[in-house]
Amino acid sequence: MSDVSPVLTVAAEGDVRIVTLNRPNQLNGVSAELHRRLSQVWRELAEDSEARAVVLTGAGRAFSAGGDFDHLLRHQEDPELRERSIRLDRIIQTDMVRFPLPVVAAVNGPAVGLGCSLALGCDLVLMAEDAYLADPHVSVGLVAGDGGVTLWPLLTSLLRVKEYLFTGDRIPAATAVQLGLANRTVPPDELMGEALALARRLAAQPPEALRATKAALACVVEQVSRGGMEAALLAERSTMTSPDHVRIIGELVSRARDHAAAAEEG
Repeated sequence: MSDVSPVLTVAAEGDVRIVTLNRPNQLNGVSAELHRRLSQVWRELAEDSEARAVVLTGAGRAFSAGGDFDHLLRHQEDPELRERSIRLDRIIQTDMVRFPLPVVAAVNGPAVGLGCSLALGCDLVLMAEDAYLADPHVSVGLVAGDGGVTLWPLLTSLLRVKEYLFTGDRIPAATAVQLGLANRTVPPDELMGEALALARRLAAQPPEALRATKAALACVVEQVSRGGMEAALLAERSTMTSPDHVRIIGELVSRARDHAAAAEEG
C-alpha cells in the first residue's frame, strides 16, 4: 500500500486482501482520516498485481457505526469540509462499483450509515447472526447521499427501501437476507473463516472472465444509479447545515458526553 494508516489496515492472506476498518474503540466510526483512506484504498488494491479477491470487515464488535460525531459536528461550520466529504463519498461509491476484484463483506456487527453503504457496496455480503444494518440518515436530518439512495433500490424493492430509509429502523441479519441485502448469515465465531473461504474460492476462478463479468455488471449499476447518486450527494451537502440536523446531532453529542461522564463516575 502506498499510504499506511492505523485507521484502515490491509493484510495479505495469499492472494486475498483483508481490509479492516480499525477504530474499534469508536465502533469504527468514520473520522476524517478513515474517510480519506476509504477514498484511496480501492485504487491501491486495484494496482496490487498479486491480489485476486478482498474481504472487508471491522475491528472489534462493530463493522462500522457510521459517521463519527465529532467529524459530523465539524461539517456544520466548515464549508470546505462539506465539499471534501461529498467528493470523497462520490469517489468511494464510484471506486467500489468499478473495483475489478470481487469483494466479500464480513459484517461482524452493526453496519450503520456509511458503514451500511460500505457493506452493501461489496459484491457478496456475509453477516454475523447478531449483526444488523441501518441507515439513519433521515432520522438525524440528513439525506442518505453516501449510498442508501443509489444502492438499496438495486438490491430490494422500492417499498422496502423507503420503509427503512425513511424510518432508519435496524434490519437484523436474517431479515437482511430475506430482503436481498445480504447473501447469508453466519455464526459470529465462523464469520471470518467463511468470508475468507468464499474469497479464496472467488480468487481461484478464471480471473479474466470474473473481472469482465463484474465490469459488465458495474455498467448496469452505473447506468441505473448515476443520476440518483448525484442528486442524493448534493442534497446531503445541503442538509449538513439544516436546523434539524444541527439540533439532532447536538442532542446526540450531549447525550453521549453525559453517558461517558456517568460511566467515569461509576
